[in-house]
Amino acid sequence: MEFQVDASSRMPIYRQLRNQFRQAVARGKLLPDQRLPSVRDLSRTLVVNPNTIARVYTELEREGLLNTRPGLGVFVASPKTELTKKVRKERLVELLDHFLTEAVHLDFSADEVVSLVGERASQFAWQSPR
Repeated sequence: MEFQVDASSRMPIYRQLRNQFRQAVARGKLLPDQRLPSVRDLSRTLVVNPNTIARVYTELEREGLLNTRPGLGVFVASPKTELTKKVRKERLVELLDHFLTEAVHLDFSADEVVSLVGERASQFAWQSPR
């Protein structure tokens, strides 16, 4: 998986990378138990401060997307569902409402939105139903 940073972007580098990691996991480009580059190696490759990479790894570990194995490195975590289905659904509804509000303001029809969501959903690695 190749990560990129855009130094001219208004978005902080750590957020650019965090978003890229989250998307790579969601799309199945980074798989559970896959070892990630060390902080030092990734910072050298991307020419960014090692503290930036450490911050990204720490935040993603807090979110449960990564885990550190002492002496072995940082790995993609196996999916866990610690939240109840009700809480997860509430979060998703909140995100959907925000998304749909934006779609309305961008003057998309409901059919266009549904079609685009279906098109984009096919690009993600969905888990089996629980």
